[in-house]
Amino acid sequence: MSTSPDPQPAPEPAAPDWKAIRAKAGPFPDQAYQFVREGLAHTVKMVHGDKGDSEDESRHVSGQQLCLGLRDFALKQYGLLARTVLERWGVRRTEDFGRIVFAMVEAGWMRKTDEDSLQDFQDVFDFEEAFADLVSGSPGVR
Repeated sequence: MSTSPDPQPAPEPAAPDWKAIRAKAGPFPDQAYQFVREGLAHTVKMVHGDKGDSEDESRHVSGQQLCLGLRDFALKQYGLLARTVLERWGVRRTEDFGRIVFAMVEAGWMRKTDEDSLQDFQDVFDFEEAFADLVSGSPGVR
């Protein structure tokens, strides 16, 4: 997944078509979509560092990498309340991240490669396990 521009950049939509995005992904609130966009930037930085290079393939992250990055971003943003916040938004599985991502891809707010698929987001981690061990500091990631 990537937010970097195409070689010949198309203008980013002025405002997302939330109705179309929700029809595709489900009734997640605006905050969930914004979280995924910001979490993508966090994940790209986490995986690739602060490279100034914006080449598509060098800045790409897989669905699994994005899920793990979103988990890390949730913990940084919300701490021990991360799981509660995500659940309040209706995000309870890594597949939910994938549904949000692919709806945003279809709306032109994110991009994917030909190899990316919704299956990349399946069962990356179990939310209960991944957010349960926060106190001990050993997150349950499969």
